[in-house]
Amino acid sequence: MKVKYYIKSLFLVFIASAAVTAKADHREGHVDVQVGELSQRAAYGQQVFNETCAACHGNNGAGTLKGPPLIHDIYNPGHHSNQAIISAIKNGVRQHHWPYGDMPAQEKIGFAKTMAVIEFIREVQVQNGVERRAHNM
Repeated sequence: MKVKYYIKSLFLVFIASAAVTAKADHREGHVDVQVGELSQRAAYGQQVFNETCAACHGNNGAGTLKGPPLIHDIYNPGHHSNQAIISAIKNGVRQHHWPYGDMPAQEKIGFAKTMAVIEFIREVQVQNGVERRAHNM
């Protein structure tokens, strides 16, 4: 009888810790981002990103408690195109992958800066093994 109780207790502890770990992956599971040599445009995009976007998305797109990491497979170009990023910056975006809430429009970032930020994100994604994959729903 005691053995069954201990097995059930151990199982419940395992399930609870798995749930906490899964939540941590979303809220606190920032990615380690390595930034290598960047093109001139991407280096400018890095500067704009770290001045404008890092408060939520972390330096170099590593993520924070306020926003998701962008150097992540979810944001590979086959799932989130450059046009999707342009739209998110220009219009904001409703929460759909992560539990951080809606992203507000970033009205102070013009088109040229947006394109430089995208160039930065894409170059750093490649440097960190994020590859284009077709999105299948």
